Parts: sequence; structure tokens; C-alpha cells
Amino acid sequence: MTITEDRPATIDFAAARRAMIDSQLRVSGVTQDFVLAAMGEAAREDFVPVAARGHAYIDRAIALGGGPSGDGRALPAPLVHGLLMREAAPTAHDKVLLVDCGAGYLAALLQPLAGSLTVMTPADAAAKKGKGGYSLVVVEGAIEQVPDGLAAQLGEGGRLVTGLVERGVTRLAVGRKIAGQLALQPLAEIGMPVLAEFAVPAGWSF
Repeated sequence: MTITEDRPATIDFAAARRAMIDSQLRVSGVTQDFVLAAMGEAAREDFVPVAARGHAYIDRAIALGGGPSGDGRALPAPLVHGLLMREAAPTAHDKVLLVDCGAGYLAALLQPLAGSLTVMTPADAAAKKGKGGYSLVVVEGAIEQVPDGLAAQLGEGGRLVTGLVERGVTRLAVGRKIAGQLALQPLAEIGMPVLAEFAVPAGWSF
């Protein structure tokens, strides 16, 4: 009598990354070489909980769980990161501020391309005061508003790439600071985790 042991199938993560690029990014208009190279290199499975590694490349957000790193947040779907990277287009001349969801994946994509990279939690970024002189701010999630403190982190001519919540719909949005003013332009509708720290304060009701 032969006894066989059931073992979980080994996942070919390199193949999963290639499939992500071909079936999620390229078909959605993310074809820039610098984005595809960065996302083809970074091991996304290393930035999710162990139990979720097998789902690291699916087209949906992944819960990070509780604790110091997760804090109940979620890692956005791969296409969200592809679009954020495409619109950010970081260069070696950029001083970048990343408002990070807690996984560290987007930081790993940005760091090799940027001149410098500072990472903040949403809570710290929402409460930040003073001027940062950043040329690029990237927010890894959707926000209802850009607080004055975060807008102040951008230097003149600086770019902001984020998700924007409008009437319950999340969209990719970009902005540039001109003459001291920052205006956001909504682009494509895409689902992404909402960052509660950037919610519009509730008004008075009677």
C-alpha cells in the first residue's frame, strides 16, 4: 500500500508577475518600460501577510491585517500601483514624499527611480506642518481632501498623484502646485482603499 501526502502546490511567483504585467497592466494602458520593469522586479508576495502570498498578484486589494504594519489597511491592486507609477513618473531629480499604506511595496517601486524618498504614514502626513519642498507627493490610497499641511509639502511646480473620493467613487487624480495653489484633476475611475485620515470633517447638522 502506497501512502501519498497532499502538499500545497508550489507557486511560480515569477510567472505570476509576468501574468500580472500582461493581463492587468498592459491591457489597461500601463505600458511604460520603467513601470513594467519596476513591477516585474519587485516581489509583491513579500509585502503581504504569509497567508495571502498566493493571492499577491490577483486583481484586487489585499488586507494587511492588524498590528503595527497593517493597522487594518489594505495593499491596493496591482493596476492601482501601475497607474500611480505611470502618472508619478519619478526621476533621479525628484525629492519624493510617499504616504504609504503600510506594506512598503510602493516604496520599493519608487526608491530606485527617485533622487530621494521619504515615507510617512497617513496619520503623520495628515498632521504634517511646515514646508517640505518635495517635487513629488504620492498617496497610496484615495482621499477626500488634500489638507493644507500636505499641500504645503510640495514645492512650487511640484506634482501630486493620489486617489480621490468623490460621492463615494474613487478615481486616480493628479495635481500640480502653481503660484502656491494646488488643484487636483480627476482621471480614470478605479477602486482603491480609502484613507480615513484624509476625510472631509463632518459638518454641523440641525
